[in-house]
Parts: sequence; structure tokens; C-alpha cells
Amino acid sequence: MGALIPFTKMHGLGNDYVYVNTMEHPLEDPSSLSIRWSDRHKGIGSDGLILIGSSSKADFSMRIFNADGSEALMCGNGSRCVGRYIHDKGLSDKLELTLETLSGIKRLTLHPGPDGEIESVSVQMGKGVPLPVLRTLGKPQPLVCENLNVCGQTYRATSVDVGNPHLVLFVPDALAAPVAEVGPILENSPMFPHKANIEFAQVLDQRHIRMRVWERGSGITQACGTGACATAVAAAMAGFVRPEACTVIMDGGSLDLSWNPASKEIVMTGPATTVYEGVIDSRVG
Repeated sequence: MGALIPFTKMHGLGNDYVYVNTMEHPLEDPSSLSIRWSDRHKGIGSDGLILIGSSSKADFSMRIFNADGSEALMCGNGSRCVGRYIHDKGLSDKLELTLETLSGIKRLTLHPGPDGEIESVSVQMGKGVPLPVLRTLGKPQPLVCENLNVCGQTYRATSVDVGNPHLVLFVPDALAAPVAEVGPILENSPMFPHKANIEFAQVLDQRHIRMRVWERGSGITQACGTGACATAVAAAMAGFVRPEACTVIMDGGSLDLSWNPASKEIVMTGPATTVYEGVIDSRVG
């Protein structure tokens, strides 16, 4: 029998991960564990594994492993859940926290309700800027509201860097978008040497966008925090929405976004939900 590891299953708008406090329970080979534990038939079932640890640069650190074992730079939904985890487990009583990630230090603001329970978490996600992509000829250049042909269809596309790579496709109907068909093709496109997350965005009005997502390393997910940020930034750059206040509606729920065109800084606010807790044998799967 392997070591028994306590875990917490949490989700942000249906974007679900397994959370482990590695300050108390260090994990060997988290990449393999993420593959095994994320299996929805033979493991816990999740979009991946998130490790909460100590940091010399911030209050805590976060590492994210996708369901395929690849390590992600950042996860907006995951960072909100980490904030709630830290509060609920009594690891800190601060409502303002800093979190070290592979895409830099993120600042979290926890918003408790009247009963003291955390109702939502705001994350200062860093900058949202155009992402240079590899073209057929010449040096990498951003796509900003340009036509992109995929599988016989033409999309208005914008590449965005929010600490990890995204490609936002503007579509007339997000629910009818061929996410499962086009998503993996673009995720693995030569334009993105390290792959990319692909968003299919339908602008409803100047404050609302309906979006579906194909996440790098995980496939279709209920929600993607960095994907919502990239979508809001792309739509604001195109003049489709107001940058100071935009709601991105995903399959799992909605996130409120604010982007400052001058500083390029993004603030994301949304819920974080605990599903259940348990222990798992490190050899399961």
C-alpha cells in the first residue's frame, strides 16, 4: 500500500481540481499522480491536480498539473480555490494573499459573506497583452482580430498572453461552435510552440460574452479563468466590450473581469466551491 494522501476536491465554475497541501504531504512525481487521480473512472476525477506549498517570495505557492500530466503556468479558477482553501484550512487569516505561480506573483482578495464563509475571490491576474505567434514567414507576430481559416471555416481570431497562451475565436453562436473539432487542432498548431488554450467567444452586448473553451492539456472544460481573462481582453481590444466591466459566461458559470487598457492589468472575480474531502492511496490508478 502506498502513502495515504489527504485531498480536497474543489471547483471554480465546474473547472474542478484535486488540491493537496504539500507543506504537510509532499508528493513525488505529481505529473503521474495527476494523470491517475484525474481519471474520472479509475481515480478521483478532475481537470488536474493543484499543489499548495510554501514560498520565499509570496504567502504561498501554487503548482498546477493538467489531467494529461503537463504542468500549467497559471489557472484562474484554481487560484481562487487556493485562496478559499487557505482560509478554510486556517493556514492564514488574511483576506489579502499573495500566491507564487509559474507566471508570477498573483494577489488574491477574499470576500466573506455575513456568515464568514468566502463567497467570492478576486485575483489580480497580471497583464493581458497580444501574444506573438509563429507565422509561415518572418518573426513571431500577434494576431489581432484577423481572419483565420480552420477546418473550412473562417474565424476572427486574436492571440492573447495572460501569463499563458490563448487564442480567442469570435463566433456567432458559442453553443454551436465546433469546440471538440477545432480546439485540439489549434491547441497543437505550429503557431504555438508550447501549445495554447482555445476560446470560442460570442459577444452578446458591451458587457457580456458567452464563451466555451478547449484547455491546453485538459480538453473541453466547464470554465477557464485565464481563458475568460483572455476573452475579455481580446473583445476589449477589438472594441466589442467595455474593458472596465465585462462578464464572461461559460458552461460552468460566470466571471466578472476588468481590464485596464493603459496598465494592461486584469482583475478577475468569481466563486470557489469545496465539493468534498478524502484520502487516496498514492498508488491508485
